[in-house]
Amino acid sequence: MRIVITGAAGFIGSHLSERLIDQGHSVVGIDNLLTGDLANIAHLVGRDFVFVKHDVTNYINVDGPVDRVYHWASPASPIDYLEWPIPTLKVGALGTHNALGLAKAKGARFIIASTSEVYGDPLEHPQKESYWGNVNPVGPRGVYDEAKRFAEAITMAYHRYHGLDAKIVRIFNTYGPRMRVLDGRAVPNFIAQALRDEDVTIFGSGKQTRSFCYISDLVTGIIALMESNVNEPVNIGNPHEMSIEEMARAIIQMTGSKSRVIFKPLPTDDPQVRRPDITKARTLLGWEPKVSLQEGLTSTIEYFRTKIASA
Repeated sequence: MRIVITGAAGFIGSHLSERLIDQGHSVVGIDNLLTGDLANIAHLVGRDFVFVKHDVTNYINVDGPVDRVYHWASPASPIDYLEWPIPTLKVGALGTHNALGLAKAKGARFIIASTSEVYGDPLEHPQKESYWGNVNPVGPRGVYDEAKRFAEAITMAYHRYHGLDAKIVRIFNTYGPRMRVLDGRAVPNFIAQALRDEDVTIFGSGKQTRSFCYISDLVTGIIALMESNVNEPVNIGNPHEMSIEEMARAIIQMTGSKSRVIFKPLPTDDPQVRRPDITKARTLLGWEPKVSLQEGLTSTIEYFRTKIASA
């Protein structure tokens, strides 16, 4: 198949591009490189991969047939969407509209990268897809949360009104190689600080929980959803829940670091709990995560060790 991936130079987009090319498909990767990095896709040059530098908030034109559109363009880390609030809203709204328009024009199947952030600071735990969320639309995180909620709404409108075969994946916390050293999220922050023997910074009490899924498991789930006949939202994530402090101390131990843990104030509207109910993914897609935390952190730490050594 010929596949278009927006946000192809990002963390997840680059892994998607690589997996789909490995499966024998042709990939057109689109990215404006706001948060993406050409180094993430450099190894794909010379394979069945074409890179187009383009901002998808502008009209998307791709010559020739397109069978699948994976819409992954968006800042995804709090430090990014707090720095670029308006581009975040625009890519969720205008970018999604343009990506859907491309899929409709080409008769392609479509999938949108949504997020567990649509649940906000949840009052239901674990979070099922039927939960409508507890989101502050005017808080600093609202630019990302509401962009993704709008993106889901317009995706379902295209599915219902235009008959577009569209999918929504709600992605929970994911980690792995190709995350940026200065990404701002827990795992890359903790690993970078631990490898440098700096204080490992936890925001809040550290008792807030997350569920961490390794990138290869996530990509398998995304592709399974794309190739399924499911059109309602599906959670993809690891249901193993742990506290932020537990993750920090595991990373310190695995890196052999001399770092100590310090605590700073919790950012506004930071969720206290986050764990996916993956019953739908298990029953409809036959998917569940396979990579253990030990295995996933080992490869991620090695990647960061190389990045920091060469910095």
